[in-house]
Amino acid sequence: MRDQQYANRWRILTAVLLGSIMGPIDASVVYIAIPVIARDFGADPATIGWVSMAYLLVLGSLLLAFGRMGDIFGFKRVFLTGLLTFVLTSALCGLAPNLGALILLRALQAGGAGMMMAMAPAIITAVFPPQERGRALGMNGMVIALGLAMGPSLGGLLVDTLGWRAIFFVNVPIGIAAYLWCRHLLPEFRGEKRQRFDWPGAVLAFCGLGALLLAVSRGEAYNWSWPILALGLAALFLLCWFVVVEKRSPEPMLDLKLFHIRAFAAGNLAALLNFMTQYVIVFLTPFLLQQAMGLSAGRAGATMTAFPLTVLVVAPLAGALSDKIGQRGLAFTGSLICTLAALLLTGLGQHSGTGDVAWRLSLFGLGTGLFQSPNNSAVMGSVPRFRLGIAGGVLAATRNVGMVLGIALGGAILTARQAAYLHLGPSAAFLAALREAYLAAVLVSLVATVACLWTKLPRQE
Repeated sequence: MRDQQYANRWRILTAVLLGSIMGPIDASVVYIAIPVIARDFGADPATIGWVSMAYLLVLGSLLLAFGRMGDIFGFKRVFLTGLLTFVLTSALCGLAPNLGALILLRALQAGGAGMMMAMAPAIITAVFPPQERGRALGMNGMVIALGLAMGPSLGGLLVDTLGWRAIFFVNVPIGIAAYLWCRHLLPEFRGEKRQRFDWPGAVLAFCGLGALLLAVSRGEAYNWSWPILALGLAALFLLCWFVVVEKRSPEPMLDLKLFHIRAFAAGNLAALLNFMTQYVIVFLTPFLLQQAMGLSAGRAGATMTAFPLTVLVVAPLAGALSDKIGQRGLAFTGSLICTLAALLLTGLGQHSGTGDVAWRLSLFGLGTGLFQSPNNSAVMGSVPRFRLGIAGGVLAATRNVGMVLGIALGGAILTARQAAYLHLGPSAAFLAALREAYLAAVLVSLVATVACLWTKLPRQE
């Protein structure tokens, strides 16, 4: 069976990537349609935000469970279930009669996306030999960057020509084609032995991660009031309880011994911190472009594409190179470049040109592309074959938590420090606070760079 998998590996990769690209597109395409959906349903800003929030909360909270399901029930079965769920809920989102139904369907849609997101790196790692794994995972990173980059422009086109419901209907034909192709091509992967699913662990992880993501993402909006702090404490309690349950379980959802593997633990820490850095920058730079430099939303969006487009080019090249020279050096270099790019962003101001911003974002994209593919390869290559599903789930969950933490960190620093600098005037206060937020991203990225030093795989692989 292994030889057959290797013989078909590039066709299998293409099929998996066709399914995987829909999640990133859907995550980014909806933002452009939010104002139109709000107008259609007569929703206020706080309520309409749940169209995105429900998706992100469910996605981040269930990735660990989906990863473990793949190890028990098979990668193919879970991936296809996720793909079918995503297609069906996309069609139903397009038919949603009211906002409540749309929010519920978005949560279910996130479940489908999460199954695909957790299984994609596991399938790729299982199919490809170590000497080609980095290249294949790099192409997966390229597709994710492509989906995120094309989402806003595709969404704008569909909303302007066909209405907001079209952003969901467009997933249906792509998803059906991907489902039929994957069903035909994907081989079955199972763990070494049949095990029971750890439902107590799954429930605790879902509740703990969900509470954490909700508290962090809504903290700024509610001024970090006592309900948010209580929710954060509840999240901490639930996650500690989760660790206790997993240590005692004979068949845990998340085998904590995986974190004894140095490359796995360090690689996930580096990924968490790198995504925190990314989303401090991705969240705050549009404010610089529009509020300080006075650009329109369209020009600001075009400038921001410098980042994902660079990742799109660099990620597969870095993955292929890591197959030849190893992962650690490339991941370290990429993270160091991210740190430098974040530092250079602190030099921007209201008189900077779009070119000044674009080349710094491109430099950050270069570092991100050099970091992500080798780091993903190191993480996935460090675990036994029968733990690939949960490893993919942990890596995906780490990225999502990093995204939310980065946005929260950037927003909290910008708000708090802007108030402290108000005596300088509104414009100067904004820029001073923004620079401090960028400096925080520099520090976070620096820690990620140090973590990369521990991501070397055992020589025998």
